[in-house]
Amino acid sequence: EIRSEKDMPKEEKHPDLLPGEMVFCSAGTVLKLTHDEMSQHGIFGTLLCTNFRVSFISDEAPGEGTAPLFKNKLYGENDVPLSCVDSIYGVYEDKRKMITRSAVKNKYPSKIIIHCKDLRVLQFALTFCKEENAKRIFQGIVHHCLEPKSLKNIFGFSFSENSAAFPGIQMQQRTMMFDVAEDWVADLKRTKGKCRLVTANADFDVSTHLPQFFVVPESISEADMTAFQGKGLPIWCWTHHSGCSLFKTASLLLLPEDHIQNSHMEKMLTAVADNYLCSVKIEDLSDTLPTIQEIQLAYNRFKQLFLIENTTDFWVSDMKWFSSLESCGWLDIIKQCLHKAVQVVECLERENTNVLIMEEGGSDLCCVVSSLAQLMLDSFYRTIPGFQSLIQKEWVAGGHSFLDRCNQLHLKDRENVSPVFVLFLECVWQLFQQYTPAFQFSETYLTVLSDSLHVPVFSTFLFNSQYHQASSLTAESPHTHRGLLSWPTVWDWSVQFDYKALELLVNPLYLEKPKQSVRMPHRSKHQRQLSLPSSVFKTPAKKGFFKDEADSLKKILRVKRISRWMLSPDSPQPSSTTREFYEMWLRKPLDYHGVLLPCLDGPAFGVWMQRYLRWLQEVQIFGGGLVTILSKMSDLQDEIQRLKMQLDCQGSGSVFTPQRNWAKIIQAESERSSVRLSSSFPFTSLRNNWSYKPAIPTSVLQSLVYSGNMADQEDDPETVV
Repeated sequence: EIRSEKDMPKEEKHPDLLPGEMVFCSAGTVLKLTHDEMSQHGIFGTLLCTNFRVSFISDEAPGEGTAPLFKNKLYGENDVPLSCVDSIYGVYEDKRKMITRSAVKNKYPSKIIIHCKDLRVLQFALTFCKEENAKRIFQGIVHHCLEPKSLKNIFGFSFSENSAAFPGIQMQQRTMMFDVAEDWVADLKRTKGKCRLVTANADFDVSTHLPQFFVVPESISEADMTAFQGKGLPIWCWTHHSGCSLFKTASLLLLPEDHIQNSHMEKMLTAVADNYLCSVKIEDLSDTLPTIQEIQLAYNRFKQLFLIENTTDFWVSDMKWFSSLESCGWLDIIKQCLHKAVQVVECLERENTNVLIMEEGGSDLCCVVSSLAQLMLDSFYRTIPGFQSLIQKEWVAGGHSFLDRCNQLHLKDRENVSPVFVLFLECVWQLFQQYTPAFQFSETYLTVLSDSLHVPVFSTFLFNSQYHQASSLTAESPHTHRGLLSWPTVWDWSVQFDYKALELLVNPLYLEKPKQSVRMPHRSKHQRQLSLPSSVFKTPAKKGFFKDEADSLKKILRVKRISRWMLSPDSPQPSSTTREFYEMWLRKPLDYHGVLLPCLDGPAFGVWMQRYLRWLQEVQIFGGGLVTILSKMSDLQDEIQRLKMQLDCQGSGSVFTPQRNWAKIIQAESERSSVRLSSSFPFTSLRNNWSYKPAIPTSVLQSLVYSGNMADQEDDPETVV
């Protein structure tokens, strides 16, 4: 309840500041509002704005056992990193207005509403503050969250300069960062690729858009690499066990009269074809997948379904939720990306042909499709170190413009802003929820990774390329007086979480790949795993077969732009062959360490509930949800594993040592904190300020009463939130 002003505490509190963090402004007696019907309840405290976050410190003393189950070391549950602020609204005389940069000169609002990129909605009432304090905190938050800034003002520079050197990635296996030649050699050796490593760009002399080290087909010369600043150059991604490989490139705009570019592109495609069996299929993703602007537009519509400010808005939006979800188009884009990745898998796995994917820039949808294809084909990338190495190779070294796409600098020009990496994580989640035992990381891991995208501490997501990172750190290093800045990567999970929290990033249902014995067991040819069709070993029908294909390829190149799959007129269409490929795979026994293909039909395709619904108390399932299912299954799995280990120990005469169980960790944490677990564990849980059952407000309940046939009632788009 709101207390009288004379009972309000006057002393302002400050959080525990991180190294390099400083407070810009603060205001006491700020009321943090809850999400009830009228948003008139809450707790008093101090609202602060630092060079890292907007922070609220409650005046209430923390109760015993109220510590969050999944605490982030960098920011608390009432903190928002500045780069995580999506938009700010102000309430002026009961009228809600979106705050722009020019609005700070006017009078301050009675209430601030902050929409966050992690889908949180925070509301603060300033009516109980002193006028000068309220105006100062409002202007400070708007300035530091919305005003454009330079890269050197990102908090990560101050944090790294004032922090001790970071020890590195604390994982069982090392994550390959692909910033040294050895990582590329190791990955090339692991997949048995027959391409060559390029080291000529170590000082970015070849191209500033390419990584320092990369792999290309063997027949490409040094002169080819310097042409057109690396555009059109096929960069190796992965090699199938049959010998064919996946490549990606930044496409060139090919005009019929431009013989130099056409000749260069023909040479690049010939080099890719020579990699294996003189065959190549190409795909221009710019022609078959949405643009980054269309992705941004669809996501903007999609996220509005979850940015709920109060209970009334929730129930109003709930009436049209499914129709709004379908019309936003976000799920359709996810399906398109997964379907395109399946087509790539089909070419590599079934047809054993080289694949070259391309787009303008080669660092957005190429990263999405190539990463998904490798995730479906290679079980190594479904482990935690493998998945992190995949992101480093395809996204960080691949030159994805994280700084521009995430708009970390709050620039006015939003043409380059697009949630491409979030789109990739959405696709990964679809695979995860269909084949959970195949992945070593948990759903919580994916959710935390998406949150870390907007924490300006890690070097992983703050630069547009390796060249951009190297030049930026070199330019700022003279100010540190101690050499190059030491930045943590997002894979340094110990920077954010303690040991207990890190255990929740591991999937308890993951089926580890059995260790191979000296004598290899017989592999069933019907098993769903990487298999080389016997037709590949057949002799071609005629010697001129590949020559005819090459001649046909050259004719196709002499058009305005390379597009579509390169198929002969008699070949079936990609959609029909892909469907046939999926049905053939589906008839075979499932192998979690083999090829995985997503089902894109019907109820198999869902919404990432943990990420999008975790902050909405109205949809929480208290004492239920996925966490309960995982706990029960983890208990059974642990019991089976314990019995197996006991039997093994009895046979060998060794001593059995029990291991920690994921379900026991959850149970111990909930008992320690005296909370009831919810479906949004570990991000939210039931406490005294949460009701067990969401109540429909009276004003909304009356509008829901309908005596006629609900099937005949039509949607009113104007009421959709």
